[in-house]
Amino acid sequence: MNALSIKQLKKTYNNGFEALKGVDLEVKNGDFFALLGPNGAGKSTLIGIISSLVTKSSGKVTICGHDLDKNTAQAKNCIGLVPQEVNFNQFETVKNVVFYQAGFYGIPKQQALQRTEHCLRQMDLWEKRNSISRRLSGGMKRRLMIARAMVHAPRLLILDEPTAGVDIEIRRTMWQMMQEVNRQGTTIILTTHYLEEAESLCRNIAIIDDGRIIRASAMDTLLSSIHTEHFLLDLARPLTSVPLVDGYQIEQVSSRTLHVAVPKNQGLNQLFAGLSAQGVTVSSLKNKSNRLEQLFIDLVQ
Repeated sequence: MNALSIKQLKKTYNNGFEALKGVDLEVKNGDFFALLGPNGAGKSTLIGIISSLVTKSSGKVTICGHDLDKNTAQAKNCIGLVPQEVNFNQFETVKNVVFYQAGFYGIPKQQALQRTEHCLRQMDLWEKRNSISRRLSGGMKRRLMIARAMVHAPRLLILDEPTAGVDIEIRRTMWQMMQEVNRQGTTIILTTHYLEEAESLCRNIAIIDDGRIIRASAMDTLLSSIHTEHFLLDLARPLTSVPLVDGYQIEQVSSRTLHVAVPKNQGLNQLFAGLSAQGVTVSSLKNKSNRLEQLFIDLVQ
């Protein structure tokens, strides 16, 4: 049984705009799944339908074996949603934000207290339990929203841009926490604009554009399909002319920087040898973008 199964999902708004145009998607139990797409591609509409915040026009959604139309309550109980925007009462204590959410799901008081403590400890927030939530840092507020979404022990956790606006150190700490949640058996669907985040965390991926799934596969399968990598080369001396090396596309970015498209089957050794023969010395290099980012750009363009 899949954690999520979507068949021919469509959504047309009153103005005639087709946000979703027949989406098919499956997410396996226990998966860490990336849902990527440019702004306006249909991600928010898709998540809204799954979480019952948006009404679909047609199609079928099954969550942990429960038909969203026929068994709405059971399907919704399987989901924990962490939205993009902070949307809890920021004048409540950290503990109450999570505890009251447990009450919303009808969890008995004693069990709700236990679940609240467990989720706050899991997100490293237990020491802040009596703090007013508005005083938390941005990263702590994000973790509090994850704790709140997990208090009823959902089998499917949807994280919509969970690390937006936090610095890289906090982001990596949150990666570790999300990985631990996934290791404990919770299926996670992640949307993010940080593509290195998706590449590091997720085992499977779907890319949506213009209301359609344009690619869905295992992450390693998708990355292995990349035929060209892009590098920025920093040079020891300014260029007098742009060098030419057979098999490589070379562009000048500045007097001491080259952008080079490197075919997968050629690598860098031949490139360096060709540059060296023309008196060009490379002092350092770096990827212009991570592998998934370049592939993502190519697909949505």
